[in-house]
Amino acid sequence: MKCLALTIFVATSLALAACERQTTGSDAGTPVGPPATTTATPAPEPLLVTARQLFTVIPDTPPDLPGNAATPEKVALGKMLYFDPRLAASHAISCSSCHNLGLGGTDNEETSIGHRWQRGTRNAPTVLNAVFNTAQFWDGRAADLEAQAGGPMVNPVEMASPEVHVPEQLRGIPGYRDAFARAFPGEADAVTLANAQKALAVFEASLLTPGAPFDRYLKGEASALSAQEKTGLSTFIDKGCIRCHNGINIGGGMYAKFGVFASPGAALLPPGDKGRFTVTKVDSDAYSFKVPTLRNITLTAPYFHTGTVWDVRQAVAVMGDAQLGSTLTDAEIDALTAFMGSLTGTQPVVTLPILPPSVATTPRPAP
Repeated sequence: MKCLALTIFVATSLALAACERQTTGSDAGTPVGPPATTTATPAPEPLLVTARQLFTVIPDTPPDLPGNAATPEKVALGKMLYFDPRLAASHAISCSSCHNLGLGGTDNEETSIGHRWQRGTRNAPTVLNAVFNTAQFWDGRAADLEAQAGGPMVNPVEMASPEVHVPEQLRGIPGYRDAFARAFPGEADAVTLANAQKALAVFEASLLTPGAPFDRYLKGEASALSAQEKTGLSTFIDKGCIRCHNGINIGGGMYAKFGVFASPGAALLPPGDKGRFTVTKVDSDAYSFKVPTLRNITLTAPYFHTGTVWDVRQAVAVMGDAQLGSTLTDAEIDALTAFMGSLTGTQPVVTLPILPPSVATTPRPAP
């Protein structure tokens, strides 16, 4: 019996060994079949490596707002409020009047027309991608979109609705009472100016423009930029434009004095408007302004806080002299302007909302 058992054991061991040789090959650790092939990923060009250290891609989805979670109901309410002129005392001006989504989020005016044809003192910045700015308005007086949303409604030069009138106006429109209740469930009185600002903020945060050729380039699509656009990007970096225009919005992240090396002149820098100083009262902030985003810049003329320059090439030349201390050549201006064109992303497609109708008891427009 011992011999029989030994014979079976030996036979089984030999069979297992043969099976293992068929599976793994004759040499230990050598795989069967053709050797695996690997394709090395080409290293990104040096310009792209540098650009990735300075800039960030616009995302496809909006960021979360601290303390103001976006819900479909809140975004829908914000969209209605954005397009509703009844938030203005005259019932003739809405947020979209100065931040027209068909015009790059601006109004293409030097300064905006407000209540009773009054003119504002500064050019309306774009609302597109504004959620990524460090603060809002040229002087940064609003910390975020929520704070910004309340300013124009109550400003006597803009929409001219007193703070107490905004919720009064909205409560006088039955459809808004329902929309606020859906957007802010559980609140005994949801129709407030503060909640209107929250709803406007989450809607405005959704107004992003991803997919610009420059963003595709940052993602690794080397052919997304033309040769001239790459020359412009290289010039933009080498000349020092990136000291102020960097990050996700290629601007919007800091304040800078206008006229570092040379005064741009009173037409572009009126002496009566001291910019950031009007907020901080710090002497060193005089004539400093929030650096504007360059995203979609070719859509948002006119330029600067005065809105007095209508040509991108002229704006580039002004910045060279005033901010860089460098008189740019025509070739450099052409290349920089070409690069600016690569910053235009996919514009948000927004369906106009059907606004809740006024009723007999709804407050009337101011005479």
